[in-house]
Amino acid sequence: MKSKISVLIALAATMIAASAGSSHAEDLSFKLTNGTNSVLARFYSSPTGVDEWEEDVFGDDVLNPGESMDITIADGRTVCKYDMRFEFEEGSNLATTEDTQDLCAMGSYTIHE
Repeated sequence: MKSKISVLIALAATMIAASAGSSHAEDLSFKLTNGTNSVLARFYSSPTGVDEWEEDVFGDDVLNPGESMDITIADGRTVCKYDMRFEFEEGSNLATTEDTQDLCAMGSYTIHE
């Protein structure tokens, strides 16, 4: 009887440890504000050190001057530092802008000219 209880305790401890490890991956959320006079057409983000940009976060949407949008990055990763790429509408006088931020510590981000 004692050995069965030990096995059950060990199994329970393993299950708790496994669920605790997977709970570290949290969605990263922040408010993005377009503080420029141009339409922000595309926004990309990737963890620092990844050589390729992930999908355009906006999809079919854009962020007009002065507007804000709640952004959620739900990629299942456990990193906080992300590279960000902002592309403005064609014909804009603003160049593509890139930045790196700790998204875990950031509640909002405003892009300026």
